[in-house]
Amino acid sequence: MPIAVDIDVMLARRKMSVGELSERVGITPANLAVLKNGRAKAVRFATLAALCEALDCQPGDLLRWEPDRSDAGPSDAGPSQPDLP
Repeated sequence: MPIAVDIDVMLARRKMSVGELSERVGITPANLAVLKNGRAKAVRFATLAALCEALDCQPGDLLRWEPDRSDAGPSDAGPSQPDLP
């Protein structure tokens, strides 16, 4: 998936456990683990806002886009050769 979740990075920076974060945010540790491990298909803005408040960060500190290698198109293939007559 091209969206990477960096909750574990912020947890380490804040020296906070998954259990403590789940309590502060109001979601189960299991649901937090699904999100943290990148297996979630969606996240509610309210949950994202609660995570940002609990971790004192911005959404961009938790989520980032990475190009998916399977989606590589022609522009990712390198320089193209000019058409010759």
